[in-house]
Amino acid sequence: MGIRFCVNGNLILIEIEDIEETVEWKMREKERKKVCRNSMKRERAATEIQAWWRGTLVRRTLLHAALRAWIIQGWWRLTLARLLERKKRAALIAYAKKERAVVKLQSLVRMWRIHWRYCQVLNAIYVIQGHWQRQTCQSCAFLHGHCVVTTTHLQFHIEITNP
Repeated sequence: MGIRFCVNGNLILIEIEDIEETVEWKMREKERKKVCRNSMKRERAATEIQAWWRGTLVRRTLLHAALRAWIIQGWWRLTLARLLERKKRAALIAYAKKERAVVKLQSLVRMWRIHWRYCQVLNAIYVIQGHWQRQTCQSCAFLHGHCVVTTTHLQFHIEITNP
């Protein structure tokens, strides 16, 4: 509702308001702002819930990835330890085989040296017996011999005794 007046070519507009309409309009405006605030609060709450849920999903995914990596690392360390143990065992077996071969070779060399010395003693005995049997007085004396053969020297002891 409005009233118009014209004064000296100027237009003057005078409005008369209805107080009830203004109060009603202000109440509607308050309700609209209240609804808007509630809507914003809901949106903010929904955004916070969504952010929390996304963070939970990300943390869960990272935890699963870390656990899987931990399992793989444990398996790999166990595999490396087994491989190292196999290598150590193979090296030990190879060392033991070489050691046995060396001991066997040393034993064979010692046995050959002792056998060689023993053969020398036998040859010496055969030479002495051959000379002794050529003597005319075979019944005059007896030969008693004693021999000790070691890896470093030969002990040979012969006694001639008369009966």
